[in-house]
Amino acid sequence: MTRIISGFAGSLALRVPRSGTRPTSDRVREAIFSALESRDLVDGARVLDLYAGSGALGLEAASRGAAEVVLVERSKPAADVCRANADAVRRAAPRSGTPRIRVDARPVAAHLEHSDATADLVFIDPPYDLGEPELARDLALVVPRLSPDAVVVVERSSRSPEPTWPAGLEPARRRDYGETTLWWADAAPAGP
Repeated sequence: MTRIISGFAGSLALRVPRSGTRPTSDRVREAIFSALESRDLVDGARVLDLYAGSGALGLEAASRGAAEVVLVERSKPAADVCRANADAVRRAAPRSGTPRIRVDARPVAAHLEHSDATADLVFIDPPYDLGEPELARDLALVVPRLSPDAVVVVERSSRSPEPTWPAGLEPARRRDYGETTLWWADAAPAGP
C-alpha cells in the first residue's frame, strides 16, 4: 500500500494505477524527504512531479508544506488516480493551509515546452525503460523552469547510467536503495 508518510496528510492511503507505474517505496520517499527537509527545501516550495504515476512524491511534498504542486502524467488512468489522490490530500489539509495541486494530463515534454512556471523542487521518476536520450531531453527542458536554488531528484534503476546533465544543472550526489538509484542535482548559478 502506498501512503503519505508525514505532514498533515500523514498515513493517508493513496490509490495506485492498476498498471504502467512503479510507485516510489516508502523507504525511498522517506530518504528523499529527510534530505530535503534537512535543507529546508519543502516548506513553501513550488514542486513539479514529472511522470507522476500516483502522485505520491508531489503529494508527500504538499503534505509536508509545499505551497504548490503540479503532477504531470500523460496516462489518462494514472492522471485520474492523481486527481483522486490530490482531492484526498486537499480534504486532509487544514483550511488555512490548503496547497494548490494541479494535474496536467499530457506528456512531460509538452508540459515543459508550454509552461512558464518556475519550480523549486523537481521530481523526475520516469519508467525505468525510458531511454537516456528522452531523459536528457526532459532534463534540458526542466532547466529554464528552475528557480535559482532549485533541486532536481531523478529516480532510476540502479542499472541505469548517470543521467546526462545539461548546462544549468550540477550533479550533487547519488544514493542507492536496492534496485533504485536517486540522482540529485542543483540548479547551476547563472553565468556572468
